[in-house]
Amino acid sequence: MNSNRELLRNLYDAFNRREIETIISSMQSDVKWANGLEGGFIYGRTAVREYWIEQFKNIQPELRIIKFETDERNRDVVTVHQVIKDMEGNLLADATIRQIFTIENSLISLYEIAETETIQERIQKART
Repeated sequence: MNSNRELLRNLYDAFNRREIETIISSMQSDVKWANGLEGGFIYGRTAVREYWIEQFKNIQPELRIIKFETDERNRDVVTVHQVIKDMEGNLLADATIRQIFTIENSLISLYEIAETETIQERIQKART
C-alpha cells in the first residue's frame, strides 16, 4: 500500500476514535488546515488541536473513506462519506466530500477541502 494512503487511513481511523494527539503528531508544526466548520484555514498544530476539542463538544463527525486518488499536483485526494450528528445522536448532515492532503517528509503540511460548502452551511440546509 502507498505509504501516504496508509498514513491517511490510520488518521481517519484515529479521527473517528477522537484520538486527536495521534492525528496532530502526523502534521508539520506549521500545518495549514482547512476549517471545515466555518471556512478559511487554521494554522499550526495547537490551533488544529483547539479547533477539534471545541468541535467535538458540539458535534459528532464521522468520516468513511470511499476512495483514494492522486491529483495532477501529486496531492492525495480522499473522497469520504461524512456523517455529522449532534451530541444526542440526531443526524445533522450527510454528504460526500473530497479532502486534499499535501504530505511532505511523511507529515501533512496542507489540508484542503474541495467543496466550498462548510459544515455549518450543510447543517443549516438540512434543517430547512
